[in-house]
Amino acid sequence: MFIHNFKYALKTLFKSRILIFWTFAFPIILGTFFNMAFSNIENSEKLDIINIAIVENKEYKNNEVFKETFKILSDENSDERLFNTKYTTEEEAKQLLEDAEIDGYLIFEEELKIVVSTSGINETILKYVTEEILQSEEIMIKVAEKRIAEQNAMFPEETGNFNSLYATVYNDVTQMLKENNINIENISNKNLSYTMVEFYTLIAMACLYGGILGMYSINKNLANMSSNGKRVAVSPTSKGKIIWSSVLASYITQLIGVGLLLAYTIFVLKVDYGNNLPLIILLSSVGSLAGLSLGIVVATVFKTNDNVKTGIIISVTMLGCFLSGMMGITMKYIIDKNIPIVNKLNPASMITDGFYSLYYYETLDRFYFNIASLLIFALIMIGISILSLRRQKYDNI
Repeated sequence: MFIHNFKYALKTLFKSRILIFWTFAFPIILGTFFNMAFSNIENSEKLDIINIAIVENKEYKNNEVFKETFKILSDENSDERLFNTKYTTEEEAKQLLEDAEIDGYLIFEEELKIVVSTSGINETILKYVTEEILQSEEIMIKVAEKRIAEQNAMFPEETGNFNSLYATVYNDVTQMLKENNINIENISNKNLSYTMVEFYTLIAMACLYGGILGMYSINKNLANMSSNGKRVAVSPTSKGKIIWSSVLASYITQLIGVGLLLAYTIFVLKVDYGNNLPLIILLSSVGSLAGLSLGIVVATVFKTNDNVKTGIIISVTMLGCFLSGMMGITMKYIIDKNIPIVNKLNPASMITDGFYSLYYYETLDRFYFNIASLLIFALIMIGISILSLRRQKYDNI
């Protein structure tokens, strides 16, 4: 019965023109428009050297990692130069920012603080580069701790931190960074393709639009939504098998749609998602599961017709994509900075951030955090749906 209903549900989905449009055609059409809009944007608006300042206080002078990295990124003789860095006092940095002579400045206190006056592309790049350096610094600290343990060394009283060991562990750290494919010299403007976020949100949108398929599959098995649902309600067959086979058919259909979109953007539009194709597929699959679960919970919780439920799914999806940067990359930065909990709960942002971490980061901690978040989101949505379905009773149908 499970296999029979699965085949029937699959055929039904592929015969629905509206479902096929939203799942297959619309993301490809939107991706084509994105490519037309952004194909020459980075050539016509070539990323200039970013003017920044660093408050040269005691904390900064004791931080060898940032000193060396910004020395590399500010080298006037390097093709990979990203910043024009001025070393000032805090008062001078504030004045430079007020006079719009710099895009932002860094001040090292108990925690690193990034100060900007607006939320633009340059400010976003400064934030992301700083995050990358902090990640490399963590690795350096771990290597320093290991060296201390091996040598049974003690920290010098005059510094009280790891920097006195920098000269002896630098080669070890550099080698370790290379082994993990993290190169602090490789944080350059050639890697910071800010238009990539638009395509990341496009994949996120396609994953979440699969919720329409999930909603349709549940609705056709609900007695108060369709004639087929009435027959299912009075049939002696297992309701669970019928519903889960329909959901599986929806998931397979959704994966085909997302797979076609990925293939189209990679081979036709030449979008570079990075080199780790298996993890890209994993993220897309888990993101599709999250989208499907969103559709299922809308179908079971909201007691209304198909059109209203479809509108809810599309509205939630587009709002999530907007907050994750589809209509402007700076929006994601604004939300992350001011209301970070929003994007922590936003499945579109989880998918987008997963792609971002695969492309710009070589360690996978951030990637797997997003995978886990999407799975938790999907499980919560499915749990709510199961509870809602169990409580449904009909006086007459």
